[in-house]
Amino acid sequence: MDSRTEQVETPVLIATRIPPGDKWELVNDAYEAVHPSLTDALEAYFQATGFKGDYKLAPLDSKLYALHTEEIEVKQPEERIYGLFGEFKQGI
Repeated sequence: MDSRTEQVETPVLIATRIPPGDKWELVNDAYEAVHPSLTDALEAYFQATGFKGDYKLAPLDSKLYALHTEEIEVKQPEERIYGLFGEFKQGI
C-alpha cells in the first residue's frame, strides 16, 4: 500500500480590527494593545510568537489569521487484483 503526504492548513485567529480605521488588536495579548496598522499588528505577533508562515486576511469579517500548516500522511487504498475471468483475488 502506497502512502503520500498532504499539507493541511489550519487558520488560527490572531487579531481583530477595531473600527473605525485600520487599528488592530491581537487576540491573546495580555496588554490589550491597539496597533495603529495591520503591519504593526503583524510585527507585534511575529515578535510575540516568532511565527514565520502565511497569513490570511478576512476584511469583511475584520479578522486576521495565521495559517499553520501540518503535513499528514494519506494512505492510498490497496489496489484490487482480478483474475482472468473477473473474480477478485485477495492477497496476491
